[in-house]
Order: sequence, then C-alpha cells, then structure tokens
Amino acid sequence: MAKTIRLKKGYDIKLVGEAPKFKLTFDQPRLYAIKPKDFYGITPRLLVEQGSEVKAGDPLFHDKANEQLMFTSPVSGEVVEIVRGARRVIEEIRILSDSKFEFKNFGTANPSDSTTESIQSKMLESGVWPLLRQRPFNKLANPALEPKAIFISGFDTAPFGLDVDFVVGDEIDNLQTAIDALAKLSNGKVYLSLSTTQKGNSKLEKLKGVEIYYVEGVHPAGNVGVQIHHINPINKGEVVWTISPQDALVIGRLFNKGIYDTNRFIGLAGSELNKRGYVQTVLGAQISNFVGPNLKNNHVRIISGNPLTGEKINKEGFLGTYHQSISVIEEGTEPELFGWLLPSYPRPSFSRTFPSFIFPQAKYKVNTNMHGEERAFVVTGEYEKVVPMDVLPMQLFKACLANDIDNMEALGIYEVVEEDIALCEFICTSKLPLQEILREGLNFVDKEA
Repeated sequence: MAKTIRLKKGYDIKLVGEAPKFKLTFDQPRLYAIKPKDFYGITPRLLVEQGSEVKAGDPLFHDKANEQLMFTSPVSGEVVEIVRGARRVIEEIRILSDSKFEFKNFGTANPSDSTTESIQSKMLESGVWPLLRQRPFNKLANPALEPKAIFISGFDTAPFGLDVDFVVGDEIDNLQTAIDALAKLSNGKVYLSLSTTQKGNSKLEKLKGVEIYYVEGVHPAGNVGVQIHHINPINKGEVVWTISPQDALVIGRLFNKGIYDTNRFIGLAGSELNKRGYVQTVLGAQISNFVGPNLKNNHVRIISGNPLTGEKINKEGFLGTYHQSISVIEEGTEPELFGWLLPSYPRPSFSRTFPSFIFPQAKYKVNTNMHGEERAFVVTGEYEKVVPMDVLPMQLFKACLANDIDNMEALGIYEVVEEDIALCEFICTSKLPLQEILREGLNFVDKEA
C-alpha cells in the first residue's frame, strides 16, 4: 500500500501568470543548441565541426574523461555554429534544423527481455543517458556505479510548475517502458512520488514496477531531493539517480521506436506574456518564436526554467536541457522612494512584513527587484522553516563559505542541491546568492573529498 509523507515546512510562491493546461501553437524554431555547461562535471570533446550534417541521435561530443558518455543532436540538420567563450570553452553547439526530423535508428528492444549491459549500451550510444542525474552533486549519472535507488517526481510545486499528467498525455506506455529499463539498472527500487491531490485521479498510478509515495505539502514538496530525504536518504558513499517524467519518456521512445526523440511540452508562463499555455517542442529549442511576438513589453526578465532556479536568457536564447518552462516576469529596475518605509505594491512575503499573509491564496504580479543589497549574514532562524529536511541551512551555508568539508558533510551537503534551498534565497534577509554559495560548496566537496 502506498505510503503518505506529510510535510509541514515550505512555502508556495503564488504568482500571476500560470500556464493554463491547453496547447498553444507556434511555428517551430529552426535553430537548436546543446549547451555543455548544462551537464555538470563533464569536459566536452567535439565529434563534429561547423558544416557537419547530422541526424537526430548523431553524436555531437563526448566527455573527455568518459568517452562512453555521448551527447547527441536533438534534430536533423547542419551544425552551423560552435560558440566558444573564455579560454575557448565550448558554450553552445548550434544546429540549423532541416525540419525533416530524420532520426538515426538504434533499433527497438523490450527492456524486460534485455540485459542490464545492453540497456546501458543503448542508452549511452543514443545520448539519452545524460538525462539521468546522480545525487549527491546533481551531476550526470556515472554508468560505472550502481545506484541504490532511482527516483522520479510525478509533480512539480515550483512557481509555474507543469502538470505532469498533462505533459505525459497518452504516452503512459512509453513511461512504463522507461521504468522497465531503469529497473534493470539498479538492484534497488524505482520510486515514484505523487502529490496527495493526484491520489485516485492520476494516470501515473497505473505504472507498474515502481513504489509509489504520496507527498502532502507546499513547495519544495515536489523536489526529488526532498523526496529522497524522506524515503531513502543518501549516506556518504552512496548514490541515487533521478530523472523527470518527460525525460523518462525519451528513454521509453528509444526502446519502443528505436529513435532519440526529445519531443516535450514546455510551459509558457509569466505575467508579461500575452499568450500562456503549453508548447510542444524539442530539447534545446530557440525560444524566439514562442516569446518574441508574445511579450507585453520589452522591460522583462526571460528565464529558462522557473523563477526560483532558472537561468536568465535573452529572446534569442535556447531552452536549457533540464528546463521545462519559460518564465517571463517584469524586470525590476525602477527604484522605490522610501520603499522600506511607505506601503508598497502587493507582493508575496514569507514574513509578516507585508499584509499578504492575510490572503494566503492570493496571487501576485512580481518583478525582479531585490529590494535591497547584500548585508551581514545574520542568524534569523527563517531558513529552517522552508527546508523540510533534517539539515541546518544556515550552518551549512557558512561551512560552504569557509570550505569546511568536515562540517559540510556533517550538516548534510550530500542531501541537497540548489533547488532544495532556493526558498532560502527567496526569503533571505541578507540578500545573499545562496544557491551559488551551495554550488561552490558542492563543487569543492566533489573535487576534494
């Protein structure tokens, strides 16, 4: 019988501009890009050059340290540009689609009848393997390691989060195939977490070969890291793998159709868009067709991902590999005269500084204004109220700043990644970049320990 986890800590940021559950139609972009920086922990070695013709599934680069890790093209067409940054670091590999979507054929297979080695080989060769991520550190899953468990979160509580049942649609068979394949990669269990609101009415409940947990609570209840902590916590020396339902569908299509098909829904959300909803596109798509003619004005922040953890991009930018939404909110550059003293516009607030706490279900139009600058890192006791895990966020951040590995390990560094503490940054009195601080700590531990 499925178990229920009830979380009391956290906070839902309710914003104007959610993506309604219907499909929008836009012209598909011609330009796509794969960004090596999306894949933490790898050093790319190019396998193509400018002018190369590729099919969807053809390799673009592999990891220098592990040539098994292939990164493949999401579309067929021509490699038109290899964008390099400082020290000639590869930032983007851009492919101009021929709109034919010709796929490299990897052959179909039934995971239930396949060996672990053949499943792993097919996933590595086709390029779907990088969709699997590993905790701790949230880096690419290491094919040489066996995880003690695999986790899938079937709901999203972040601002502008997608409805997973909607995006899975009629592809439940592909999701089941993916789970059958993933189950062969570990002697542990495959865990699926659902919201208590999905109980009795989600198609994901029909999946076999998974252990289902229902989670009740506000954000970050939908974060896979929170679910791992309460279901099967990570100890030092252990690894677990995670994957999103939409990325799991790519694995299912590989085995059922024999192709690398990264077709997916992304949410178009935010108060500064004229049209909001779900758009069907492909991994790495340029967002200009979806956002450019759809903006209410040009004084906006465009984010690949959600407003808490996403990446700032421009109108000609590309969808991040692990991002499933485009969020557009107002850019907060206008100063507020005596903003600290006079009544201001309504905004979400975790504290009782603003009257918003009186209306817990109200939604707010927000901007990116920080309402202050960095200040002394003071102890407030607020972080612990939004992290539903047995970690001490304040002490962990200070250990990260001090590069104190012993304390970082003792305080739970292996259990958290940026998205798990993003709410701490939102409510931070000191206005510190806490996600950046945590990532630097994670990188230091990963390198030194």
